[in-house]
Amino acid sequence: MVFGLGGTKELSLPMLTVLRRFSILMTMVGELYILGVRPSLAVQLSVYTMIIGAVIAASNDLAFSLEGYILVLLNDVFTATNGVYMKQKLDTAELGKHGLMFYNSLFMVAPGLAIAWLTGDLVVVSQFPLWGDPVFLAQFLSSCFMGFVLTYSIIVCTMYNSALTTTVIGCLKNICITYLGMVIGGDYIFSWVNFVGINVSVTGSLVYTWVTFKRKEKSATVRPTMAV
Repeated sequence: MVFGLGGTKELSLPMLTVLRRFSILMTMVGELYILGVRPSLAVQLSVYTMIIGAVIAASNDLAFSLEGYILVLLNDVFTATNGVYMKQKLDTAELGKHGLMFYNSLFMVAPGLAIAWLTGDLVVVSQFPLWGDPVFLAQFLSSCFMGFVLTYSIIVCTMYNSALTTTVIGCLKNICITYLGMVIGGDYIFSWVNFVGINVSVTGSLVYTWVTFKRKEKSATVRPTMAV
């Protein structure tokens, strides 16, 4: 989350969402070497299409920021690692989805407090003037609740699908952000090469979704036939 916010600060929204797709390639490689899951050729081609589009877009990014690229790519590494090992733990049924969520949150309390103290955010939070404002408190608690819903949804999605599918779905939600960011963010510098690369990457993510759900439809129709 820290690296993701840092990348958001440094990059335009379209480039941020495109570079986040490198987490999909990293997840696919992680699944292969850690979980022993080999994706189908159609899945591989759709992932490679996303990455090729991202490389094309990055090759002509007129608002290039080295710091932003490093932060986003680190975010991709941690996203892929988290997804693959989460799937590994869910498959072994050692903790279950509730135990995994509890310990994942518990283990981050100390590092989170340490980072907040080192960056000075802890002092800022303690001096924040609106802690007594009921409107702010309602919004803050709503944000906490939605954070819980998001984390739980990610774990359940990974449990029923794959780490790769969860990662792709996470990038699919950014399609609207990609195109809205071109006109709303104010920091996107248009070029045809960059624009084409973004569209190629988006097309790859849509193809992956189509391939994945077509495969699930096939398996759903085959099972009743075999049972008969």
